Amino acid sequence: MKLSRRASWFLAAFGVWSLIIWTTFVKNLWKDSGGQAFVGGDHSQPTAFFWIHLLLAVTSLLLGLVIGGIGVRGLRAPRED
Repeated sequence: MKLSRRASWFLAAFGVWSLIIWTTFVKNLWKDSGGQAFVGGDHSQPTAFFWIHLLLAVTSLLLGLVIGGIGVRGLRAPRED
């Protein structure tokens, strides 16, 4: 399968976007002091909210990295013009 340059750039940009968004989300999740992510703000007692959102973030981050990798491979592929 061959990807166009435009599609390859889009996929690579999506990978970068995903990396930025989901790492920021995880950092903010870890800093949560509102009591949703940790019982009483104690980081030794994560809640179900924390685990579900961490799983969501890790899964989305991995999918974004795979999609971004496909875009980079498309950009690095030789062109037959």
